Amino acid sequence: MGIDYGPMKEMTKAIWSLGDYSPLAEHLDSAAREVVDACGISSGQHVLDVAAGTGNCAIAAARKGAHVVASDLTPSLVERGRARTNAEDLDVEWFEADAEDLPFEDGRFDFVTSVFGAIFAPQQKLAASEMLRVLHSGGVIGMANWTPESFSRQMTDVVSKYAPPPPIEVPSIFDWGQEDVVRSLFEGASSIQLDRRTVTFAFDSFQAMRAVFESHGGAVMAKRMLPPDVYEASARELEALVSELNEGTHGDVLLKNEYLLVVAHKG
Repeated sequence: MGIDYGPMKEMTKAIWSLGDYSPLAEHLDSAAREVVDACGISSGQHVLDVAAGTGNCAIAAARKGAHVVASDLTPSLVERGRARTNAEDLDVEWFEADAEDLPFEDGRFDFVTSVFGAIFAPQQKLAASEMLRVLHSGGVIGMANWTPESFSRQMTDVVSKYAPPPPIEVPSIFDWGQEDVVRSLFEGASSIQLDRRTVTFAFDSFQAMRAVFESHGGAVMAKRMLPPDVYEASARELEALVSELNEGTHGDVLLKNEYLLVVAHKG
């Protein structure tokens, strides 16, 4: 009998519904624009943004004049994303959808994108195959995926020391940032271009950074569930990591966070 990922996905929805993801999403917007530009998305093309969050990549594509469908597993993120695109009157249609079971017909889209989103799907090969399936022949997949060397990975390593183990062991999201893994996941692609880029996290202080990262998701849950002294111990260890990597001066925080830019062509 196969593993039932249903309860895990319901937990994922609950976690990503906590707080407000928007403050962090603002710091990831440059990667979304990089993906759209690298793919060559332009007016009149049909784009699916998978695990779209609050819509950074969907918005970047729609601003180019593309017809965009944005999907995410978490209803509250879909609602926030829809509000953003409606406010700009952009051509974006939103759906609640699982990256591992996309509710779209084969070959519908010219482009499929995902910026730090599909990497959270527990069954990596299935998510990759779904993205390829809904893409027509000659279409392009564009992704931004955190690398194993990224600040995001180092931060996750710190936080995970203080968190309970996951109910089901799944592959690391940072596997998507390894070139050999990406080539294996998209073995059906006719060509793949891979490039290491960085997102710059800039904050006035560590406390300002902490406020952004504590505004949503797992951090909100951790603050509710962990004893205060344990939670503060994790914060101190994170501050030590930031101090070690910080390129800022005079108390501000400037961190380079590496990701793998993926552009895969379907034959």
